[in-house]
Amino acid sequence: MRADALGGEVVGDIDQTQSPIVQDTTVEAAVLRQLLALHPVQLTLAELVREISDGAADFAATDPVERAVGGLSAAGLVHRSGAMVIPSRAALRSYELLE
Repeated sequence: MRADALGGEVVGDIDQTQSPIVQDTTVEAAVLRQLLALHPVQLTLAELVREISDGAADFAATDPVERAVGGLSAAGLVHRSGAMVIPSRAALRSYELLE
């Protein structure tokens, strides 16, 4: 899966008529796919925001990605190490199995 086919304005493309849960899940999926596709490259949260939101860095782009990283971290799928966001071993292994 190519990384450039994953991000591209995911945040801007969210259907505002969807429930907040569906919107959050959409961004979580995009964030995880981006991290897995780019692995072993490590991204900072700011770089991840730019990847997912096609270069935007305002609150409207940053907030959904920050919430997604928090949700994925709580689920054990990503780790935060300072500013870095890294996919967990479990996420990497499931990606290997599903490819």
